[in-house]
Amino acid sequence: MISNNTLQQDPREHGFVQDPYTLYHRLHEAGEPVFWETYGFWCVPSFKAVNAILRDKRFARLAPAGYEPPAMPSHLHDFAASEQYSLLALEPPEHTRLRKLVNQAFVNRQVNLMSEGIHSLANACLAKVAEQGHFDVLTDYATPIPLNVITRLLGVPESAGAKLIEWSHAMVRVYTMTQTHDEELTANKAAADFQTFLRDILEQKRNVPGDDLLSQLLIQQASETTLLDEEIICVAILLLNAGHEATVHQLGNAVLTLLNHYPIDKRSELMDILDDDTRSDALVVECLRFAAPLHLFTRYAQVDIQLTESVHLKAGDQVGLLLAAANRCPVRFENANQFNPMRSDAGHLSLGAGIHFCVGAHLAKLELRIALQALFKRFPNLRLEGSAEYQNSYHFHGLEKLPVAWD
Repeated sequence: MISNNTLQQDPREHGFVQDPYTLYHRLHEAGEPVFWETYGFWCVPSFKAVNAILRDKRFARLAPAGYEPPAMPSHLHDFAASEQYSLLALEPPEHTRLRKLVNQAFVNRQVNLMSEGIHSLANACLAKVAEQGHFDVLTDYATPIPLNVITRLLGVPESAGAKLIEWSHAMVRVYTMTQTHDEELTANKAAADFQTFLRDILEQKRNVPGDDLLSQLLIQQASETTLLDEEIICVAILLLNAGHEATVHQLGNAVLTLLNHYPIDKRSELMDILDDDTRSDALVVECLRFAAPLHLFTRYAQVDIQLTESVHLKAGDQVGLLLAAANRCPVRFENANQFNPMRSDAGHLSLGAGIHFCVGAHLAKLELRIALQALFKRFPNLRLEGSAEYQNSYHFHGLEKLPVAWD
């Protein structure tokens, strides 16, 4: 599997998708970057290397001038348009200007005001399933909470939720880098429909603005003449897709982690933690480290770089950052493969680092804490019913379903 610093691992192979951590352990033992043949670039697994590259200006989300990768094929024209002004696809000064405008909606004080609404959403979801005796955490809980939170923040009708989920699922397949041609066609259609939907929303808000992010961006557009409708649309798509996909997967992964590490006979220990917001916040940080929703991110070398003594990157080369492997790095974390919410060496890279650190990080952690507290408070003897498998996607590592029940 690993030979001469070359990795031969199909990221679509079922056993690997269910447990990538066994491979990560071997990568850490090898102690060097590996050239992952499927993707065609070097990948780094250590916390130190991943953290450094995320913060290093010699690496960027975009290839340097003169080294741009081939343009997206014509059948992905609309998908490319939805990415053109994404915060994840920009670098300074464009990134700085646009992120500053978006940041105002995500300042901690503003986000904290959303706590009551998140509590209400969580309790409403749980009330719907209370009489059933069982439900699927992914479908009935982990999906509607972040979706409703981000639609409210943006000012998008909650009634469009099902369509937004459909578009989001279709579009994120392209980010896996293992998608089929048919999946690309579906993603392109979703991107086109998404953009049309948002253009209509923007026109409505120009006439009747509200107290939401899209309205605020339109207000700023009046004085910030360089702010384009297309930029606002790309920001909205990114926030909806990221705010939904990543948080859904993280919440599902976190619930499974807690069920596995706090069986019924140890559940009182978990309940004590969840009764305290400070300890609950620490629990969330450890969940983010232990079971990350995003496993692979990429950067382009902007100049020739000697990555290690044996690995030289040329300007324009891509490098893979194995975020979840970094989170289990034994050099950074004591007993890295053990779940310990009270660890003294807490930390993770699940939300990135540097200028592309997740703009919604505080909101995501707040949602996770409130959702976990509400779930186990309502059903303290919650248990897994049946099996829980990860969906067939390595890049976004989330569960296909999470069936639970209680006595």
